[in-house]
Amino acid sequence: MKLVRKNVDKTGDGSVTLVPEEPEDMWHAYNLIAEGDQVRSSTIRKVQNESSTGSSSSSRVRTTLTISVETIDFDTQAQVLRLKGRNREENQYVKMGAYHTIDLELNRAFTLMKPEWDTIALERIEMACDVTQNADVAAVIMQDGLAHVCLITSSMTLVRSKIDVAIPRKRKGYVQQHEKGLNKFYDAVMQGILRHVNFDVVKCILIASPGFVKDQFYEYMFQQAVKTDNKVLIDNKSKFMLVHSSSGFKHSLKEVLQDPAVIVKMSDTKAAGEVKALETFYTTLQLEPAKAFYGKKHVCKAADAQAIEMLLISDNLFRKTGI
Repeated sequence: MKLVRKNVDKTGDGSVTLVPEEPEDMWHAYNLIAEGDQVRSSTIRKVQNESSTGSSSSSRVRTTLTISVETIDFDTQAQVLRLKGRNREENQYVKMGAYHTIDLELNRAFTLMKPEWDTIALERIEMACDVTQNADVAAVIMQDGLAHVCLITSSMTLVRSKIDVAIPRKRKGYVQQHEKGLNKFYDAVMQGILRHVNFDVVKCILIASPGFVKDQFYEYMFQQAVKTDNKVLIDNKSKFMLVHSSSGFKHSLKEVLQDPAVIVKMSDTKAAGEVKALETFYTTLQLEPAKAFYGKKHVCKAADAQAIEMLLISDNLFRKTGI
């Protein structure tokens, strides 16, 4: 997410202009925008035109509108954020108070105006605009010829780089070409790590693969680090951890993060905090059901009795304005 302009006064009133640069930024926008906020953005409007002869035609025009948000719809699969509300500033195409739906688009700026910006919203903007300062876990999920370099924050996983290199098959008389292809692949993955991982912030770097791919890459990377005197890799060697995964695709990251050895290694990272809290709740619910409760009625009773040690709140509930 790119911060274009921030104009928030001491009372919390003001506006912020942002540009979503990647699909994950839509998740941040979804959590920033609440019902009652005003959003200004470029959008498409279908306009009816009537000629002097009485015939009518319709056309689609691009215009800039400011709406007061009433409905927020986020499609997590398509990463599309739709905002519906009434127009607050009349122009030649849209009357004052007319309904319109704005689709927030990648690489297109929008301005968000709130009657009061709280600290949570301002902190989320800082996190969205500089995700490397909050991602204290990195992961490389790989198999022969394919790798994903990911950054893991407390709320989401970002794929920062996908490396796809064709490696010639290992055949008699073509072993050298196979090894050359492997080295090219390993070098691309190593450069991806150096480019996207902030070693000053990251506490744990997971390298996961089926078979011995991770071991061979790890050995290659540190051989190159010693050869080129790469201080960044050498000084942070203890942060790397080799883990098994079923494939080099992103979905394998889920099984990697559930590995007990990984959980121990990640124990002091932000990403592990939510995983551990949820796991503790499920374990308590299973073994000591009298100590774990969910649902508004039971949680309120526990709060009245001052018997809450840890309270977990879902995103949907947190976003409701009436609470």
